[in-house]
Amino acid sequence: MIALPRRTLLKLACASLLPLRAARAQSGWPTRPVRFVIPFPPGGGGDTVARAVTEKAAEPLGQIIVIENKTGGNAVIAATAVVQAAPDGYTCLWDGNNHLSNRLLIKDLGFDYRTAFVPITLIARFPQVLAVRQDFPARTFDEFLTYAKANPGKVSCGTPPSGGMGHLALELLQKRAAIQLIHTPYRGGPEATRDVMGGQIDAVVLTTSTILPALQVGKARLLAITSAQRSALYPDVPAIAERFTGYDMDDWNGLFAPAGTPEAIVAKLNAAMTQASRDPAVVARMAPLGTVLVGTSPAEFAAWLARQRDVIEGIIRDANIKITRGTNAAHVA
Repeated sequence: MIALPRRTLLKLACASLLPLRAARAQSGWPTRPVRFVIPFPPGGGGDTVARAVTEKAAEPLGQIIVIENKTGGNAVIAATAVVQAAPDGYTCLWDGNNHLSNRLLIKDLGFDYRTAFVPITLIARFPQVLAVRQDFPARTFDEFLTYAKANPGKVSCGTPPSGGMGHLALELLQKRAAIQLIHTPYRGGPEATRDVMGGQIDAVVLTTSTILPALQVGKARLLAITSAQRSALYPDVPAIAERFTGYDMDDWNGLFAPAGTPEAIVAKLNAAMTQASRDPAVVARMAPLGTVLVGTSPAEFAAWLARQRDVIEGIIRDANIKITRGTNAAHVA
């Protein structure tokens, strides 16, 4: 037997308790409010879904979930705030497509989205639509393609924001359909909606919720849906995938935690969020906007992100989309 000094014995005893204390802390999580940082402005589609889902998800967690809107910087400001937070489950990122595209669009990010975050769940998909001004000559999607081919570089189409999912959906459509449109970038969807209503532009690619005001007053017409299938909200509008197999360009929102967040906490967050996303009242609240609530496991979300990343990065490279530093204005070089 080797006699150890009393101080050494105390250190060993304390060290042996650390894993147990950590486990107890995780099992008791959360003991205070949880913060979700989102890069979208209040009142927008992403913000609306976040507040509806988190209100329900807070119930099984036993703590409120605080939504903190940090806009700007092509969503990098919000992501940076979460990267710098402690990986303890109390600060998470509610993000969208920029989570995949920023790596190619923005230089000197300071972090890698692929390794800086842990996927928790894919929350929602936002079907997008190709819509035209009310008096546009084409009445159907096929007629639109025919008109665009006969008038290359003359049909204008607005999307928000530059480098966003609408822009990428438009670039992919142009490639698959072999047409050439004039891309008109906007800071936000309401501005693009206003201009297609006023006839300043011919067409837009917007989410179903964003185009709604123009449809309600009869100032725009839907021609196609960007989802893999038709939307339950507009069952008579064809999906672009019916003409171009494999086309699937919905916008989306998902939840992420900082890398290093304990698996037990990720599991608790996932359970609360997926349960909330399937709640009948929450689903009914989102249905009139066309928003499709999903709710996946972390592994399913990670696999989906990997597949989607290949698609998005391929579009950006093929179209040579760049963002001008300082303005975050994207252009096709």
